[in-house]
Amino acid sequence: MVERIVAAGREVLVARGYDAASTNRIAAAAGISPGSLYQYFPDKDAVIGEILGRHLDDLEARVSRAFLEALPTADIADAVHAIVVALLDVIGEQPDLHRAVAEQLPRTANGRRVAFARRIDELAAVALIGRGVPPERARVTAWTVVRTAEHVTTSYVLERPGFDREQVVEELTHMVTTHLAGAGLRPEPDSDPS
Repeated sequence: MVERIVAAGREVLVARGYDAASTNRIAAAAGISPGSLYQYFPDKDAVIGEILGRHLDDLEARVSRAFLEALPTADIADAVHAIVVALLDVIGEQPDLHRAVAEQLPRTANGRRVAFARRIDELAAVALIGRGVPPERARVTAWTVVRTAEHVTTSYVLERPGFDREQVVEELTHMVTTHLAGAGLRPEPDSDPS
C-alpha cells in the first residue's frame, strides 16, 4: 500500500505541483480512501517527504558512486567528465519529478537537498585536498564547483535547450577543470595520504 501511495503522490506532485497536491488527490490517484492514506502517512508533507527522500537517496547514491569511482583517476578532466555524465543521467531519468523537487517544494522540504549537496561538497573538498589544494580553498572551490555543476546539469535537463548533450558535458567539464587548475589543483592525487 505504501508503494501505491508513493507512486500516486509522485504522479500528483508532477502533474499538479506541490500546492495543488493534497491527501484527497493522492488518495484518489492511488484508488483508496483518504482514511486509508492516513493509516500510512499523517499528511501530504509526509507523502511528499517520502517521495523526496527516495529521489534524493537514489541521486546521492549514484552521484557519490560516480565521485568515488572517478576521482582516483590520474586525469582530472576524465574524472569531471564522468561525474557530469552521471549527474545528467540520474536527473534525466525522472526530469518531471526532478523539476517538481527543484522548483516547487517549499524551503522547509529542502533540508534533505541541502544535506545532500553538503555531502557532495565534502567529497569534492576531500578530493581537492588530496590533490594539494589548501583546505579552506578546497571547501570554497568544492562548494562553487558543485553548485555550478548542479545548476548547469539541472537546467540542461529541465530547459531542454536543444544543444547536444555531449557539447554541454564538454563545456561544463572544461569550465570546471579550468577553475580547478586555477585553485592550485595538482594533476595527480596524493598517493601517500600521510
